[in-house]
Amino acid sequence: MNTPAELRYSTDHEWVRPEGDLVRVGISDFAQDALGDVVYVELPEIGLKVSANSAFAEIESTKSVSDVFAPVSGEVLEANDMLEDQPELVNEDPYGDGWICVIRPTDSSELENLMDADGYESFVADESPE
Repeated sequence: MNTPAELRYSTDHEWVRPEGDLVRVGISDFAQDALGDVVYVELPEIGLKVSANSAFAEIESTKSVSDVFAPVSGEVLEANDMLEDQPELVNEDPYGDGWICVIRPTDSSELENLMDADGYESFVADESPE
């Protein structure tokens, strides 16, 4: 499982990359692997106000349809339009071209509630069936 150290992670398997006053958001390598082949991504609308831990996007795979939850509260400023034609980027490059959106957080202290890479790896290990 690939878990970049510079990112923060939610218990819903989203990652956050701080970029100045903004954050880029996607789903973790663990999540994309569990989903299987992604065939469609419903992106959030630009300008959408999101609350931390609320569903704001959807990913459809050959196995299931899963909600994407906002790791922080804020406003969606950008969505990854490449995923409309290439949803498989979520599988191929979850921390690069497979990102979901960019959010302007309303409360940057919410980032402190997210796990670092070591914490996330421990969380996944505890959550996974033996």
